[in-house]
Amino acid sequence: MNAKTLDGEIITDRFDDWRLYQGVRTSRIFAFLIDYAIVFLLCIPVAILVFILGIATLGLGWMLYGVMFPAVALIYIYGTLGGPRQATKGMQMMGLKLERLDGGKVDGLLAIVHTVLFWGLNVVLTPFILLATFFLDRKRTLHDLLLGTVVVRAYN
Repeated sequence: MNAKTLDGEIITDRFDDWRLYQGVRTSRIFAFLIDYAIVFLLCIPVAILVFILGIATLGLGWMLYGVMFPAVALIYIYGTLGGPRQATKGMQMMGLKLERLDGGKVDGLLAIVHTVLFWGLNVVLTPFILLATFFLDRKRTLHDLLLGTVVVRAYN
């Protein structure tokens, strides 16, 4: 495998092809919106279970509503982005996948850290989080840069 080092990151020559990044920024935004809707829909049955649990525990179970959306989202991310396709359902619909620059597989823990960094940086940098994609190589965001990942077109 031909590889080079850039800023301490091992990068294979495959990532030099500009076609891998064509339309990624726009597709990534739409994938996020699709995933947000999917997580919202997945929260509906969980909300019903929390409601029933709240009745059974005389209201104590209703405190789970505060962590319900993040918990469902992290389980969704762990199972999809950390799965064999390395893409959430929204990313799959938009033809994208997350890859590590060193060629390794994206596991569930990396997927969760990627998402937590996205939300953390989003809180601090909103609405400027997407501006990094105009200046960084391979249309990467700041959390991609920090983790050594890149979102590319999935050609299957």
